[in-house]
Amino acid sequence: MNLILLLDDDFVDEGRRVVLRGRRLHHVLDVHRADVGKELLVGRLGGRMGHGMITSLSDDSLEMEVALFHDPPEPLAVTLVLAAPRPKVLSRVVSSVASMGVKRIFLVNAWKVEKSYWESPRFNEDHLWAQLILGLEQGRDTTLPVIESRRFLKPFVEEELPRIIEGTTPLIAHPSAGEEFPRGKTGPITLAIGPEGGFIEDEISMFRRAGFRPVRLGERTLRVESAIPALLGRLL
Repeated sequence: MNLILLLDDDFVDEGRRVVLRGRRLHHVLDVHRADVGKELLVGRLGGRMGHGMITSLSDDSLEMEVALFHDPPEPLAVTLVLAAPRPKVLSRVVSSVASMGVKRIFLVNAWKVEKSYWESPRFNEDHLWAQLILGLEQGRDTTLPVIESRRFLKPFVEEELPRIIEGTTPLIAHPSAGEEFPRGKTGPITLAIGPEGGFIEDEISMFRRAGFRPVRLGERTLRVESAIPALLGRLL
């Protein structure tokens, strides 16, 4: 945890004093080994960042005086369209993309996506929210990404994506694409990434008709949890 993320319910007065319990308290005690008088990097979810000085500490609670004086980092100008990965992979991916600054994520269906994935508790809102929080803490950020699910790919690509990609460069990662994925590209990007083994050709054609350009990462075929940070890393 590189940032102690503060929620509205943590504040006990006019934005100056907070009380922490539970997971974040245990992290401060076990990892930071903090004591009264120590300053920690803090940020208010949806707000500014700064420092918090511990004023009181016990086994079940911690109090801090906080000063929030600077904005979170700029978001990565990427909208991610991601074919739903295996549930265990989803948790790691959501946390990872949140730490890298992605703020809008669409989880979509595809021919190679198992129907059972969508029924996993790892796809419910509370679990995804918890993974986003872990990612923000890792990346020292306070702006919560938005995740939306689309169980039907064809209407999403044909009816919604044309509006979503307006003003962006739409790219779709595809292992057999002839064009290499750009490095350090500026401007907003909408990036579509398929399931393990990639989108099938009919799906690639559908994305093409919507305006997407297929690109490849390189000669190696990577798992989804490896391909996503590799692709986003070229844009950071």
